[in-house]
Amino acid sequence: MVASLSLPRILRIGRGAAEELGAVVAGLGLRRPLLVTDAFLAGTGAAERLLGILRGAGLHPALFDGTVPDPTTDSLVPGLAALREHGADSVIGFGGGSPMDTAKALALLGVQGGGMRDYKAPHVNLGPALPVIAVPTTAGSGSEATQVTVITDSATDEKMMCLGPAFLPIAAVVDMELTLSMPPRLTADTGVDALTHAVEAYVSRKSGPFTDGLALTAIATIGRHLRRAYADGSDAEAREAMMLAATQAGIAFSNSSVALVHGMSRPIGAHFHVAHGLSNAMLFPAVTAFSVHAAPERYADCARALGVATTADPAAAASAKLVDALHTLCHDLDVPTPRSYGIDHSAWTGLTPLMAEQALASGSPANNPAVPTATQIEELYARVYA
Repeated sequence: MVASLSLPRILRIGRGAAEELGAVVAGLGLRRPLLVTDAFLAGTGAAERLLGILRGAGLHPALFDGTVPDPTTDSLVPGLAALREHGADSVIGFGGGSPMDTAKALALLGVQGGGMRDYKAPHVNLGPALPVIAVPTTAGSGSEATQVTVITDSATDEKMMCLGPAFLPIAAVVDMELTLSMPPRLTADTGVDALTHAVEAYVSRKSGPFTDGLALTAIATIGRHLRRAYADGSDAEAREAMMLAATQAGIAFSNSSVALVHGMSRPIGAHFHVAHGLSNAMLFPAVTAFSVHAAPERYADCARALGVATTADPAAAASAKLVDALHTLCHDLDVPTPRSYGIDHSAWTGLTPLMAEQALASGSPANNPAVPTATQIEELYARVYA
């Protein structure tokens, strides 16, 4: 079997890498980037710092700081206006997954027009699109290295997964210094998100030798450093390790695909406005428990990489230890259940059939070692509500 692999053309990774953003953009022959970020990063001065770096390289940037958490089709409208007003020849996504997803969507719509529903999976988007440069500020989404963007349809609350090389950043600048101010809750949620990416990339039915190595390395790194970063946000070694692991996990899942956790997570985010990493964390232990019987050797490898099992453990025992370890990790990181998060039980149960339908329609559950029915997904939603 021939693997089809896609990675950013340029990756600058390391402490202080943000200082090289201007050189990266200029080196690509681009001159008028639109910096896409959120109001928080604009308010802290971080966006202005990047604008200064870009101007220092002789470029003519503009700022759009109107991105929102879990971007919607409505939120893209002012971004497109800013893109056109500036005459942008490129888009820089600066922030967590939401600004980077917004930048990717604007890059495609700015060239091709239409609406994001025209580009949702299973359609594969080859372009054309404006070049995207990604500068992540969280160690989680891996969006800086993926050919995926997720946009919620404002009319239906459907989280639409959109795929293809058109969404793959041409360059990524990964600087751990940008994560030092992350609060514990965001550190936990994005860290579990990265771990979910790595595990699902490894157990996915589309996994391969290239993605396997990246996934296992990311799992091992996260296992050693996530609790440290959560406990002490100033732990530079842990922050740098988590940043690298998130990018590795992003490359892995972008080239092998995610599975059931992500398929079930997106509807939770869309209907109940739960952050993506947190909804993954809510689901991760229960969905893993549902799945391990179908690929015990693969899950055992994940357990050993995480450091909770050894080669002396048979596959079934090791994979069971992985499930236990995920429960413990979520407890240690104070991950809430949907109930403790404040989601109304009747609303949860009322939307469960629709969420199960939307999860299956996304295509991600088909990559899971154990491919669920709609009824089984509904049972999992009931189980995690707690």
